[in-house]
Amino acid sequence: MTGKIFRSCLAVCVAAILLCTALFVAVMTDRNESEIWSQMKEEAAYAARGVEKLGLDYFIDLETEQRLTWIAADGAVLYDSVADESAMENHRDREEVRLALEQGEGTSQHISNTLLEKTTYYALRLEDGTVLRVACTYISLGARIIELLQPILWVVLATVILSGILSSRLARQITKPINTLDLEEPRTEQVYEELWPLVSRLREQNLTISRQMEELRRHQRELTALINNMGEGVLLLDRKNAILAGNQSAAAFLGEETLPNFLRRDGCRKELWEAAGKALAGRHGEELLRVDSRTVEILASPVTVSGYVTGAVLLIVDVTEREERENLRREFSANVSHELKTPLTAISGFAELMKEGLVGPDKMKEFAGDIYRESRQLVSLVEDIMKLSQLDEGAPEVSPEPVDLYTLSDEVLEGLRPAAAEQGVSLHLEGDHQQIHGVWRILREMLFNLCENAVKYNREGGRVTVCVSGDEETVCVSVQDTGIGISKGQQDRVFERFYRADKSHSRRIGGTGLGLSIVKHGAQYHNAKLSLDSEPGVGTTITLTFRKENGIDHI
Repeated sequence: MTGKIFRSCLAVCVAAILLCTALFVAVMTDRNESEIWSQMKEEAAYAARGVEKLGLDYFIDLETEQRLTWIAADGAVLYDSVADESAMENHRDREEVRLALEQGEGTSQHISNTLLEKTTYYALRLEDGTVLRVACTYISLGARIIELLQPILWVVLATVILSGILSSRLARQITKPINTLDLEEPRTEQVYEELWPLVSRLREQNLTISRQMEELRRHQRELTALINNMGEGVLLLDRKNAILAGNQSAAAFLGEETLPNFLRRDGCRKELWEAAGKALAGRHGEELLRVDSRTVEILASPVTVSGYVTGAVLLIVDVTEREERENLRREFSANVSHELKTPLTAISGFAELMKEGLVGPDKMKEFAGDIYRESRQLVSLVEDIMKLSQLDEGAPEVSPEPVDLYTLSDEVLEGLRPAAAEQGVSLHLEGDHQQIHGVWRILREMLFNLCENAVKYNREGGRVTVCVSGDEETVCVSVQDTGIGISKGQQDRVFERFYRADKSHSRRIGGTGLGLSIVKHGAQYHNAKLSLDSEPGVGTTITLTFRKENGIDHI
């Protein structure tokens, strides 16, 4: 405190001294220069009148304190009161002479290399075109400052001593009330008036700190409750494998009712110990293990402070659902590869025989028909896969609209009548007009697949009946056939992709195994309920139940 006050007092005093000195020197210098300019102009005017009347004779026995130079119009020096004019160079390019010849008068200044002297020139053009120049040399601003330097230093020294004495006394007077102030319960009567704002701020700060501490305790309780209720396990370890923090899920994974103090190698699974070891070594660790029917992933990350590893954070996540989805994707990829390979192999074989000329003209049409049939099967398969992909991604960007399911069912049946007639299957539509809010294209694909399956898997002379009914809240569409039916053990799997209840029959009729999967995903998109009732040799009934309002979750 004393040092700051001393430096402040000294800075103010020195600044005041320097400012006053600079102002004094500047004012005196400006005044001196003004007087010099005035004198030079007066002398130039007097000399000009003398030169115009007497010519060169004017300079004979002339006594002057200032230097006079008479210059011809071409720049030649006719006379100079200081130097020999015959030895002087041409002055036409001198700034003051050039300005005088052009404008009637001109000025310029020259500062010496030592910065102690300044020479001022004033040139005046005479009536005969010659130029009379007056020069005056005087002490510069730098020289005046040097002259005043010694007294300024004595004043600064006296100022330093005085500032030290004053600052010491002032600091003791200022700091004594501050040093005796009670920070826990500050009172205004203990300090001088200038410290009242500080005391008030201390009181407010104490209240703020109390509120913040309470807020921190509340956040800590919330964080503890959040961590303890997480489904994922969390462990925080130090360098010596001591468990600093964790939650109940981590304790359950370790097989303990409460978290132990240390993570021990013989008390945890090998994968957990290895992941922790990698994190404490400064690397990220990931381990996957199976616990009963679950799949658990352990993610370990190092905790670093200033570039040094001080501990590790372990996150134990149940990834059973993710692994199941991965398995489904792999199974789907395998099924797609298998389903694509069959028609491609057939097409390739037929084409190779035809290329090698091993097919006679009488068989060429038959082989071409086989290639066409297999290619159509391939196209149908790709189209169904694309439809499923669109439904998996949330369906195409199409605005829902009111759809009359009775009218839509009638259109679907009309489109299938030629195929049904070939198999001797009759098509029937029952019920009344019922509307829902949905995507027309998806709904048509669903009904088409149901009705097409009912025709394909029916017996000769069979019957397909579509019934549309509804009440105040729901609309039901059921597709009933009298076909081969589905056994109880297969009814839960017929909506899986590429699953076929009767593989030989499906191959014969050209099914892709994706029709009911499309129906299932379309029902999920419209938030509809899908049910199946079937008996082998009797027939199958599949029912879709829609809600009349807000039937699509994606809207």
